[in-house]
Amino acid sequence: MQKERATTIYEKSKTGRRAAVLPDAGVPETPIEDLIPSNLLRSEPPNLPEIAEPEIVRHYNRLSRRNFDLDSGFYPLGSCTMKHNPRLNERVAALPGHARLHPAQDPRRAQGALELMYLLQESLSEICGLPSVSLQPSAGSHGELAGLLLTRAYHADRGETRTKVLAPDTSHGTNPASVTMAGYEVVKVATNERGGVDMDDLRAKIAEDPDQIACLMLTNPNTLGLFDENIEEIAALIHAAGGTLYYDGANLNAIMGRTRPGDMGFDIVHLNLHKSFSQPHGGGGPGAGPIAVSSRIEPFLPRPQVVRRDGSNGHGPSFDLEFDRPKSIGRLRGFQGNFGVFVRSYAYILSLGSDGLTEASETAVLNANYLKARLAEGRAGERLPIAFDRHCMHEFVLSGRPMKKELGLATLDLAKRLLDFGFHPPTVYFPLLVDEALMVEPTETETKESLDAFADAIEEILAEAETDPELAKNAPYSTPVRRLDEVRATRKPVVRQAFGTAGGDGGAAEAAASREAPGSSAAETDFNDATSPADSDA
Repeated sequence: MQKERATTIYEKSKTGRRAAVLPDAGVPETPIEDLIPSNLLRSEPPNLPEIAEPEIVRHYNRLSRRNFDLDSGFYPLGSCTMKHNPRLNERVAALPGHARLHPAQDPRRAQGALELMYLLQESLSEICGLPSVSLQPSAGSHGELAGLLLTRAYHADRGETRTKVLAPDTSHGTNPASVTMAGYEVVKVATNERGGVDMDDLRAKIAEDPDQIACLMLTNPNTLGLFDENIEEIAALIHAAGGTLYYDGANLNAIMGRTRPGDMGFDIVHLNLHKSFSQPHGGGGPGAGPIAVSSRIEPFLPRPQVVRRDGSNGHGPSFDLEFDRPKSIGRLRGFQGNFGVFVRSYAYILSLGSDGLTEASETAVLNANYLKARLAEGRAGERLPIAFDRHCMHEFVLSGRPMKKELGLATLDLAKRLLDFGFHPPTVYFPLLVDEALMVEPTETETKESLDAFADAIEEILAEAETDPELAKNAPYSTPVRRLDEVRATRKPVVRQAFGTAGGDGGAAEAAASREAPGSSAAETDFNDATSPADSDA
């Protein structure tokens, strides 16, 4: 099945087939022209596939099995925290009171949901060491943008117009993108020989124009998996210049219960609930990127804010949405966020408790250091050296430069070959300052046996490359899709399929013809090449 060409739901369509037949409503039918204004009516029915229910189920089930997923195997995608998602959290999120609540429900009749959101805010506040939290941002990058907008509002309230945001050269790619979107100028800060912020470069960048420094965006531990030993001095320098200190929470899984961003001196933190707090992620969502802030940033939080009001006359507390926030940056989205994500994350926090969250981070760090030690042995130690050889936190970065020089094998080749061994590849070619980078994050939910098997697979790939490097260069062999022409896919993407007529075969014949037609866009890339397990973005 996995080797068969993937087909679209339209190609399976047959005129007249139905997944269900609805019974007669028992009331007179109102002409659609009486219900919808004529200028909004379609001139012809929509071209929708006509499929029997069993075929629908099989179609999407087969497609799902063409992707690599966390339930299938080890997924050490660096900086993505692909940990196991407990099924208990899914059951809680599916409870009718959670799953069927309408987002426009009056707050008076959604007290349970508002209480859960308030308690989640309080929990994240404690974890971050900051007094106030907003749940509105929908993703980590959305939280970054929110943090920068809060920074702008904070400076504007003080009558200041600042234009520059500092970001290390190890920062996530969304950091400079968010800075640009917020209207600031990115100023890159170098990395020192131990993998932390180069303090001399940071002082020099601040001294160039201290009155224009709005913020420093920092991940700690950073994308090299290293905790910055100078964080207190960094915070003092930024605050002395009048800027805010922003914490990219993508790597929070390394420090929960051991230390807190607020205690390090950070003013703004975004959290990835779809990473550290076990909400499933990948494929574009849903996610959540709440922001925690210090007291000086709190007046500018998005509105409305979930608040708790004390009861009176014997009544218990109630929960509400507070709109009266005159300094607020306003709404960041419609409604309050992805509620199912909040339920899963709060269930995860309650299940583990304070000690459990601490143990999760400690085990994540232990697993990363164990795997790093395993990969420092044998062929991996020679061909894939550690980029910064010191104790790491939750992840570490290898350099494939010796492997490429001595075996002619690029990091991408190793990544593709790992798929044939049943492992999703680590993040490749990031951070950019490491040549032929391979970023590995095993997470706390993997067993020692899984880590050993991964290390053994890399050793075997390197051994076979000594005699037959072409084996890895042409991998993968066992996946539904072989190696893609990524350059052509970028330059000439195929993002749509031609439809047939509404009453025909759902477009199957036309789609087949377009794939064979010389010069047609569909002929450039088979629809089977639409995605690859090795190229998924967590």
